[in-house]
Amino acid sequence: MRMIVITVLGMALSGFAYASEEAFQRLTEQYIDQFPALSPVSATTLGDHRFDGNLDRVSEDARRQKIDFYQAYLTRLRAIDVAQLTRPSQVDYALLQHRLEAELWTLQVLREWSWNPLVYTRLTGGAVYGLMSREFAPLEQRLLHVADRLEQFPRLFEQIRGSLDLPRVPRIHAETAIKQNRGVITILNNMVAPKLSQLKAKDATRLQQAIQIANAEVERHQVWLETELLPRAVGDFRLGPELYDKKLGYALHTNLSRQQIRERADSELKRVRAEMYEIAKEVYAEQYPYTRFPETPSRDYRQAIIRAALELAYQDRPAADDVLETAKESLEITTAFVKQKDLVTIPPDPVEIIVMPEFQRGVSFAYCDSPGPLDVGLKTFYAVSPIPTNWDDKQVESFLREYNVRSIHDLTVHEAMPGHFVQLALANQYPGKLRAVLASGTFIEGWAVYAEQMMADEGLLDHDPLMTLIARKWYLRGIANAILDQAIHTDGIDRDTAMRLMMEDTFQEEREAAAKWVRAQLTGAQLSTYFVGYLEHADLRQETELNWGDEFQLKAYHDRVLSHGSPPVKFVRALILEKPIPR
Repeated sequence: MRMIVITVLGMALSGFAYASEEAFQRLTEQYIDQFPALSPVSATTLGDHRFDGNLDRVSEDARRQKIDFYQAYLTRLRAIDVAQLTRPSQVDYALLQHRLEAELWTLQVLREWSWNPLVYTRLTGGAVYGLMSREFAPLEQRLLHVADRLEQFPRLFEQIRGSLDLPRVPRIHAETAIKQNRGVITILNNMVAPKLSQLKAKDATRLQQAIQIANAEVERHQVWLETELLPRAVGDFRLGPELYDKKLGYALHTNLSRQQIRERADSELKRVRAEMYEIAKEVYAEQYPYTRFPETPSRDYRQAIIRAALELAYQDRPAADDVLETAKESLEITTAFVKQKDLVTIPPDPVEIIVMPEFQRGVSFAYCDSPGPLDVGLKTFYAVSPIPTNWDDKQVESFLREYNVRSIHDLTVHEAMPGHFVQLALANQYPGKLRAVLASGTFIEGWAVYAEQMMADEGLLDHDPLMTLIARKWYLRGIANAILDQAIHTDGIDRDTAMRLMMEDTFQEEREAAAKWVRAQLTGAQLSTYFVGYLEHADLRQETELNWGDEFQLKAYHDRVLSHGSPPVKFVRALILEKPIPR
């Protein structure tokens, strides 16, 4: 009798588990189908083209609809017993719950829509760029959708101006918005206007009129930014400990606290500087073979030796108008190295190096623009910003010293090969769409930083010590990012102290440090993703090497890590080492 009861109970539990899994899959399918409508511009980038003719609404009613949407899905999600799901679904459950809670907090507590005008410069530029940058549909169709969106610009800009609480806007955000706002006009001039002749006369006339409407609205908004917003933009760019810690938790999805991140950053800063000194000694001794290095060198002595070695790397730098071509050559070099060493599977997807669109400039020097997870197989763009035309000769030299040829190699590793391009292309092959839609920035940036160090360790440029030294310097940049991120937003660090950290402790040139000071003010919590993600990837590799023992093989490990999409590293650890799924 007892055996019969146990069997019946087991069948009931099995049926309940199946019901839970089925309910969860149904919920995720509905979420993927419905949430893109909340932001048509983001939907285009995602690869969902049902809303290409629509433009986002940023009114109070639209925000209320988003809140209701996220709350409804969170309620439905909590009704599902996560313990009854398959292991991959348990990961997806955790990701979806985290995303829904983050969206609600961002809308209701952080309320960035009310004080950050950069939210809207990205929106207006992306509204056109997302339609024109990739050939996901016939050109005529995409151009007509551009017209659709441009005709809605008057409504959008009115809603933008109604959403921003001017005294809450930080001045640095207002100044950056002023620089970015006209970027959409550049896109129209360069990517849309030259294609007018490929439309029928009636459609070309309509698009031309829509462009005129958009130009007028952008110029009207430019005047408003300069005369209304900027004089009243007196908000504090610092988030403060409470908001920062919460935003950091949502951004990283990690078990590390702010204090733990700082402790590990301080420790890594010392360790990497010591390693750079040892590398620099070898470089220095090759030039000056009779040098006697002191047993216990002072900090200033170590600093001088490291700087002397870095100077040799800085001498090999591109011309001011040759940065893009250098990046293209670098992509060929790094791709050949990955193939030669057989480090990871290279996806067949195309990648192209482009000049960074104007509306994206002012935050970073380069980025990887991969196709959305629903547009698998389309072209990836490795975008490089041109040197600003208003820089003087000293500023240009500072920039080119920072982005010397070896640094561009390191940048290419990070952005493309085998960094973002490779990782995201492989992630988009994961069969579950939800995993790709809810990608972790910490996993993505951490992999790219890990790739930099791994490529140097594997001997990029024929084990060139200067290449390794530059790679370590770039890792110092990631460490400084994490320190700077929290120091600015929670500790009140001033610009001089921040510049000293970057220029002295981590050897950054003035132009890079000055740009990073601006970026840290604009992007609270994002700068920590590089360092924290790297730590998690490095820890995972070390643990996996111990776990797999003699069976560990680098390419097999990399392919395995990248086969699960882009969830936070702690979930990848659970999946590949057969650990419990974190809750």
